[in-house]
Amino acid sequence: MKEIIHRLTNHENLDEIESRDILIEISSGKYNNEQIASFLTIFMMRGITSEEIIGFQSALLELCVKIDFKDFQTIDLCGTGGDNKNTFNISTLASFVTAGAGIHVAKHGNYSVSSACGSSNLLEYFGIKFSNDSNFLNNCLDKANICILHAPLFHPAMKNVAPVRKALGVKTFFNILGPLVNPCRPNFQLVGVYGLDVFRLYKSVYEKTTELRYSLVHSLDGYDEISLTSETKVALNNKEFLLKPSDLDFKEISPDKIFGGNSVKEAAKIFYDILNLDGTKEQTNVVLANSALAISTAKGVDLNHACDLARDSLLGKKALNSFNKLIGLSK
Repeated sequence: MKEIIHRLTNHENLDEIESRDILIEISSGKYNNEQIASFLTIFMMRGITSEEIIGFQSALLELCVKIDFKDFQTIDLCGTGGDNKNTFNISTLASFVTAGAGIHVAKHGNYSVSSACGSSNLLEYFGIKFSNDSNFLNNCLDKANICILHAPLFHPAMKNVAPVRKALGVKTFFNILGPLVNPCRPNFQLVGVYGLDVFRLYKSVYEKTTELRYSLVHSLDGYDEISLTSETKVALNNKEFLLKPSDLDFKEISPDKIFGGNSVKEAAKIFYDILNLDGTKEQTNVVLANSALAISTAKGVDLNHACDLARDSLLGKKALNSFNKLIGLSK
């Protein structure tokens, strides 16, 4: 590790194989917390290359608990986090709206590191079961159109890194890595990222490594989702464009309209209110916008039609039905 840290501080890059090998060594417990913290901190200061990310991705997918959803075409909706915006759980809500639209969602998530409430904090609050049992997860997909892949159950090798990330309390390259290591290898993916540099990095990684159909988003005022607070940069497999709120017949909103609360309890109330159609117009529209892009990605339909499907799922309480079914299956 000393040699690696010395090279990195001298602005050298690791190739894919070196990156893979060092992460496997970290996962095996070869290094102490201080060494791991130094390693993570260097990347926070100097950035990370697509080759390094691909190597880290390769290591985690090699070490993870594999899960097979061969009977389903799945999509994952997630963000890197780390935007320090503390919004409500938009991608988690959009996951249930997407499931309510008849699309199978394999939601990969974790506890929050840098905000009040991550997807796993929220879903655990509602009593949703976390499991890596294949039969249970396939049954959830079959009955509720959605299953939850709680990252620590699928990436046990990361137990050596988790306390260091928690102690640091800021975004690290693991925020970037999270959406890239869904253990089921979904067919489609909607990913939000917190910066234009990460947007370009993801685009490069996707172009080099994946055949899945994806949508990549970054709100130009810093959100890792379609926030409707400004224009959003969107990249698909074959094009890039700027999405304005008006493109989906929505109005631009102020950031305070999507605040997520200061606790898991407050976040859960916002989440449940929106599913029960008691959310504000602004909250509902943000969920519909993100759901529309996910549905468009999975179904290959245009965004306006996808928005109609999202609206039917949420307003018709199909999303709520999917959520309630998942809770029922968790008992």
